[in-house]
Amino acid sequence: MKKSILNTFKIDIFRLENKHYVHEFEGGDDFFAALEQDLIEKGHFKATVTLDKSEVMIQLLYHIVGSVELTCDRSLDTFDFPVDITQKMILKFSDHTEEISDELMLIDRNTQYINVAQDIYEFIGLQIPMKKLHPRFQVEEQTFLSDFDEDDDSDEDFEDLVWEDDDEGEIVYSTSTADSEDDDDEEQTNEDEPEIDPRWAILKKLNNN
Repeated sequence: MKKSILNTFKIDIFRLENKHYVHEFEGGDDFFAALEQDLIEKGHFKATVTLDKSEVMIQLLYHIVGSVELTCDRSLDTFDFPVDITQKMILKFSDHTEEISDELMLIDRNTQYINVAQDIYEFIGLQIPMKKLHPRFQVEEQTFLSDFDEDDDSDEDFEDLVWEDDDEGEIVYSTSTADSEDDDDEEQTNEDEPEIDPRWAILKKLNNN
């Protein structure tokens, strides 16, 4: 049963002429179950795959619309998460199969068909946020962040504090007020003492001896 579901997402490319094609796909809970993964258990989508084939490549344009059921990380309530995805893929014909990037893949030119089920699933999975919140919590969080941005003027206060110096370079911070006062007193004492004649200093040393 699972295999037959995924088989409905096959596109026979070997017999296609070099021109434009449009394929319609639809999937539900059985689609996600067939992929044997844990990220998405329930959901529904419709996918339109536009295919352009040429001698050297196949260009695929995916448009996927639907919703998947997620579990809120905060309340554990389930909710429907909408998806609306447009994604492009390029399959370039080669002598081997190799994934070059998320949007470019080499495929053997003798490939009979492609299955777009895995691509559709991965495109939907990439839309699921890391933090899954029920819509009612999303509104609260957005309101909180908005209010926080409006009230947060700490940067402005910091700038006012730093740049209040006058042009003469006023000192706005000192690690020790007491040390600076002692230095001032010592300088004042040294200034008040008269200078001693060097000759008297020599005589005092002789008397002391």
